[in-house]
Amino acid sequence: MRSYDFSPLWRSTVGFDRLFDLAEMAQRAGEDNYPPYNIERLGDDRYQISLAVAGFAPEDISITAEQNVVTIEGGKPERGERQFLHRGISTRNFKRQFSLADYVQVKHAAFDNGLLIIELVREIPEAMKPRRIAINGAPLDSVQKLEAKAA
Repeated sequence: MRSYDFSPLWRSTVGFDRLFDLAEMAQRAGEDNYPPYNIERLGDDRYQISLAVAGFAPEDISITAEQNVVTIEGGKPERGERQFLHRGISTRNFKRQFSLADYVQVKHAAFDNGLLIIELVREIPEAMKPRRIAINGAPLDSVQKLEAKAA
């Protein structure tokens, strides 16, 4: 995979730090694909992340929501000496991060049949939503009176 050097852009831009961080993170994303996951759109402002975490219990996983990032970490302590003839279910430690758009928040997390399901909702503050602006002007009666005087 080809890597890009963003340093020339750093010298001539202001306020695009998050965009460059996302681009760098996307380059590294192909390095590890464990655990597998799905991202679904459930509605205009609702999303769901599902991670396949077979072999992990809810107490083995932690979810941390910070500004614009949700981090899922899992670790399972080894339970004594076990002798596997075949080990196909991985229980290795992992850390998976997802970047979130502005105003997207983690609302709920649940375990269901070996899947960790995280529900996300975009809640735009009222001050940021589009609103209709009333046009102030002379009432219609006074406009008609002015037209009559002018004629």
